[in-house]
Amino acid sequence: MDIPRIFNITESKHRIHNPFTPDKYDTLGRVLRLEPGASVLDLGSGSGEMLCTWARDFGITGTGVDMSQLFSDQAKRRAEELGVAGRVRFLHDNATGYVAKEKVDVAACIGATWIGGGVTGSIELLSKSLVPNGIILIGEPYWHKQPQSEEAIKACGAGTLSDFLMLPELLACFGDLGYDIVEMVLADLEGWDRYEAAKWLTMRRWLEENPDDDFAQDIRRHLSSDPVRYASYTREYVGWGVFALMAR
Repeated sequence: MDIPRIFNITESKHRIHNPFTPDKYDTLGRVLRLEPGASVLDLGSGSGEMLCTWARDFGITGTGVDMSQLFSDQAKRRAEELGVAGRVRFLHDNATGYVAKEKVDVAACIGATWIGGGVTGSIELLSKSLVPNGIILIGEPYWHKQPQSEEAIKACGAGTLSDFLMLPELLACFGDLGYDIVEMVLADLEGWDRYEAAKWLTMRRWLEENPDDDFAQDIRRHLSSDPVRYASYTREYVGWGVFALMAR
């Protein structure tokens, strides 16, 4: 059980596997008014930066679940590094269908709503682990500006235009599902640049170290095309944010 190899390679040096920066996660923790002892479940927890830094800075406890063996191992090392290994734990597991044995104060799926088959299914899944009046966190892309061609839509990582919504439509969707939007923190261009551009040096170093690998041709193709694709499309058209929801 693991994620596709391309992600394990291109994001192997990432601490955060989305367009957030450490400052954005700090802002999110503060606006949620996290208190010491609050419990957090993070499905698709990646390398564990959110849970680890929140345990250090806000005193939360948490469980992260991710299907990447590499990222799960990195998360455990990060917890040790920050001295919070006793407060957070990380499971290498498929988060699809995962429900916490004990209800949590905050249940999150940050940029991995495929776990629940989309936003609606992910919210439904997270709600099963949540205490009454707890908070659900959903990290999701949206159209910052609608692309006008199929080429642009595909280059942004969407299958069709309807895969992403405009921000007002996304917020309305949460309301239609019976949730109040109680906070949101949106990524900025610096976050996007750090998420995307950091992959390029990682790919170049990987190619230098693995010139004869069967996957080298795919990595070379990505390194040759991704910078221009990102600057031409994703940076222009796609927004991303984390949205805090409470059931009505």
